[in-house]
Amino acid sequence: MRVAGIDCGTNSIRLLIADYQDGRLTDLVREMKIVRLGQDVDKTGRLADEALERTFAAIDDYARAIKEHQVQKVAFVATSASRDAENAAEFVAGVEARLGIKPAVISGHTEASLSFLGASSGLPTDLPLPKLVVDIGGGSTEFAFGAEELESAISVDMGCVRVTERFAGKVNEAPAREFVQALLTEVEKVIDLGKVKTLVGLAGSVTSLTALALGLDSYQPEKIDGTFLSVPEIRQTTERMRLATPEEKAQMGFLHPQRADVIGAGALIWEEIVTQVADRVRQAGGELTGAYTSEHDILDGIALGVATGKL
Repeated sequence: MRVAGIDCGTNSIRLLIADYQDGRLTDLVREMKIVRLGQDVDKTGRLADEALERTFAAIDDYARAIKEHQVQKVAFVATSASRDAENAAEFVAGVEARLGIKPAVISGHTEASLSFLGASSGLPTDLPLPKLVVDIGGGSTEFAFGAEELESAISVDMGCVRVTERFAGKVNEAPAREFVQALLTEVEKVIDLGKVKTLVGLAGSVTSLTALALGLDSYQPEKIDGTFLSVPEIRQTTERMRLATPEEKAQMGFLHPQRADVIGAGALIWEEIVTQVADRVRQAGGELTGAYTSEHDILDGIALGVATGKL
């Protein structure tokens, strides 16, 4: 069966077209466009007209690709920004007009479960369990914890775009860090971080940081996927990215130009998460030496969900 999944988040919109057989996906098309759907939504409560225009233009392109590849089933999942917006109905109508399906505006918990499903599909099967899958988006971050199946999950309003806008880009000052730490306190009410045996990071902030750690000149998902970085390597990389000037970021061939202004916040979020999890595991008598990066995430979960009838 040929399926397509579209993940429309706060910062980017992505398409996966794949063939599904025997429980696995074989990629045919994997694309990403930065549309910044959540532009200023934290301040205004509305999706900006220009943000909707950018997003609809990208959906038009994806609709053509879906038709060309004769896709049998499509699922469109809209995440953080469209959940928050008072004019979400305008967005829903625009998607339906272009694709013939209503977008599933999912809850944070469902978002986390799809991330867990997608990430698990691309990880080695012999990793220590349970695992914590962390998906850092533009408007929110999803935490999904479990062994073979999802056991607990929480979504918090802490994404790279949201943190950048809230603190006017000043992510190296104390208020931004304190904001992230406060939201991690909320996470700990739902997930016992001390039980984590494997930590996995997903999405553009984490993959871009991994590209920096690997010294890549261009974005190479096949090299990024499955990379394990130690806690010291992660801290060194996140600090380097947080302190990088716009000119230095412009020289990073792997970094999408439209991600450059929010990657500092993404680095701060990932740095605090890794530090907190490692600390809690140590306090529980264990050791978490680092984290894995996965290129398989909620997008894969959406495609698997539509293939298996869960979406």
